[in-house]
Amino acid sequence: MNNFFKELKSYGEFILKKDPACKSLFEAIFMYPIVPAMITHRIAHYFYEKNHTTLARWLSQKARKKTGIEIHPGAKIGKNLFIDHGMAVVIGETAEIGDNCHMYHNITLGGTGNEKEKKRHPTVGNNVIIGTGATVLGPVVIGDGAKIGAGALVLDSIPPNSTAVGVPAKVVKYHDPSENKFH
Repeated sequence: MNNFFKELKSYGEFILKKDPACKSLFEAIFMYPIVPAMITHRIAHYFYEKNHTTLARWLSQKARKKTGIEIHPGAKIGKNLFIDHGMAVVIGETAEIGDNCHMYHNITLGGTGNEKEKKRHPTVGNNVIIGTGATVLGPVVIGDGAKIGAGALVLDSIPPNSTAVGVPAKVVKYHDPSENKFH
């Protein structure tokens, strides 16, 4: 249980660092809908992995009604996912999200098609930012450090350290960390 509180504090500190409107650790932990959504997701994911899929889905749907954030219990999510404002967010069953990602409201990490037992949803790397209203569809990969602009429709993989915007999304900027240059 001590580990839970330690992780919760760390999560709150991440939110406090990411959101300039957040004024305290208490506010970050108790007033942001992503916190109860992620706590519930961790529990639902546990049951999903143990093949208690109905219970897992029931928990995820309760969290969706409470927070406006729909995370399928099969989704794999790293530490410190921050969804700013957290309404109208959908994260599909086979989606994978890395650590320290920052997303805004009204985004979809969705599938294309209805195949079972197949990767249908995006894989999002570490330290990715996804803007308001962005839609990322299919088993695409969003590389570490990438930024997806508001309203973008991502249908193809996005390389690491790049910025993609538009419908459909195109890479408009690439940052080479080894040279500390933008291309």
